Amino acid sequence: MKGKNRSPWSWVPSLYFAEGIPYAVVATTFALIMYKRLGLSNADAAFYTSWLYLPWVIKPFWSPFVDIMKTKRWWIIAMQSLIAVGLAGVAFSIPTTFFLQSSLALLWLVAFSSATHDISADGFYMIALNEKQQSLFVGIRSTFYRISMIVGQGALVMLAGHLENMSGLEPVVVNVSNENTIQKQDQVVDNSSEGLCFVYDKNLFFKTVSAENVEFLKDLVEATNARKGFVSLDKTENPQPKEIGFWQRIVSDPLKKKLSSVFREREVHDEDTPAKTCAIAYGTVRLSQKPGKEIALNFRQTRGDKSITLLGQDRYVFNDDNWDKPLILLFQLDPRAKETCVAEFTGSSGDTPHAWSITFFICAALFICLALYHFYALPKPDKDKRVEDSNSIKAFFSSFGTFFSKKGIGLSIAFVLLYRLGEAQLTKIASPFLLDSVQDGGLGLSTSEIGFAYGTVGVIALTIGGILGGIIVSKDGLRKWLWPMVLSMNVPNLLYVYMSATQPDSYALVCGLVGVEQFGYGFGFTAFMLYLIYISRGEYSTSHYAICTGLMALGMMLPGMIAGWLQECIGYSNFFVWVCICTIPGMLLIRRLNVEDDFGKK
Repeated sequence: MKGKNRSPWSWVPSLYFAEGIPYAVVATTFALIMYKRLGLSNADAAFYTSWLYLPWVIKPFWSPFVDIMKTKRWWIIAMQSLIAVGLAGVAFSIPTTFFLQSSLALLWLVAFSSATHDISADGFYMIALNEKQQSLFVGIRSTFYRISMIVGQGALVMLAGHLENMSGLEPVVVNVSNENTIQKQDQVVDNSSEGLCFVYDKNLFFKTVSAENVEFLKDLVEATNARKGFVSLDKTENPQPKEIGFWQRIVSDPLKKKLSSVFREREVHDEDTPAKTCAIAYGTVRLSQKPGKEIALNFRQTRGDKSITLLGQDRYVFNDDNWDKPLILLFQLDPRAKETCVAEFTGSSGDTPHAWSITFFICAALFICLALYHFYALPKPDKDKRVEDSNSIKAFFSSFGTFFSKKGIGLSIAFVLLYRLGEAQLTKIASPFLLDSVQDGGLGLSTSEIGFAYGTVGVIALTIGGILGGIIVSKDGLRKWLWPMVLSMNVPNLLYVYMSATQPDSYALVCGLVGVEQFGYGFGFTAFMLYLIYISRGEYSTSHYAICTGLMALGMMLPGMIAGWLQECIGYSNFFVWVCICTIPGMLLIRRLNVEDDFGKK
């Protein structure tokens, strides 16, 4: 048959690259960062993106139908085509007013297609290669899967960030200091030479006012900016009451109020005597010429001491009517500040929806190319046929009974669900923490900086940790290295406690700390995956392993759903402490696990 003996080098790398990209886009940080940049809260972004794990949770239940309905080659090409359609649909939906509902539905379609693609790709690998080739290419497929993670979490996020910056005017960067002046980076004011740009008026001083006048000045500035049309008042006009459900009224709101009151108080460090005066400064921003369109300017604190804060709104709109009117920015210096304080505020005007829409179009185009390529490149092995015997389906479902009847399976399931209880929550909040402004408790990184720090440095460190873990276990066995690996996964979570407490300015330091945490995660995750293999041994090992990976996905989905809500209740610092506490239940179960001494040795 034509193409039957095609070299595995022509399709194994591209197949597993295609397997990783949609998972990186849907189930890791890509979609989470997109929703965060498009204005969703941490609670909403974490909740909605956690639901996208569901196809991987229930994947074992429909995997038999991949065998009986079509060939695995057909499923691969069909799912890659469907993924391309779903990604293109997301790109179209982002600029719309109903982007959240439509994009989530389309991303769920991509997730379902990706999970089905995983089943068919892994099955095709087993039947298209002989045993020797399978052993030879296991490292190749893993390598290209990791490359796809770097592309999905790193390069594509960096591309979206670059497009955000390209689609707007030169950012307004304001350096604020309590040494009498508010300064800015050099900004040319000559309209004829620079064209359309933002102009910031500098050399304004902090002035001391009474504490009770701060709110008055804040309200006055907001009213002035609103009168000039910089701030939309639509959300304050004719507000529609939102119906509160039973769960929110009885459980969610009271619990959130209680948690907020307890933990927020611990984050405040007031002096015994309240300050009677505050230092206030203001600056103004305008456009150099009529824009001919609406331009939104988003301000956030990106570096420096959080003792200096921007009061009032952080999003303003310039148009043909107010371009030459001064937008007032009001800054406050914390009266408890004893030393010199410096902070950096950046106003960006990039078209965020447009940038992410283009990025999704690029992803869709990539998958169209992959589907077309694999239509010609994938071999057509004789073994790739529909399974018409219903006994295989009966055997698959009978495997569920044998799995749950294994000795000690309850303890094993508890360990699978709890092992990454802390990491599941950390994963959902790490990117929003890096992205949020310093004033909001985050580190104020840009989209591109997160793509490099978390999606590139982090994924490379994760891969190195996983490779090293595999090498060590192959020499000494899993039992000997179980505790060191568990600790390596959980102890580095303390680095986020440190970053949330100190909010370091050094980008290199942040990249290093993220890399260390991800290296520990990769090293410790090796033990987890090997334990899944350990409890899957015996008859129906393939089906049992599929059940284990479904439970693994469930262990990531459920904690991730509440992570954003919890972080908003208690703040970043307390949340990361909570993450460290959540690592304890999984570690308590380790002493009760029975693992053979030589399991995992080469």
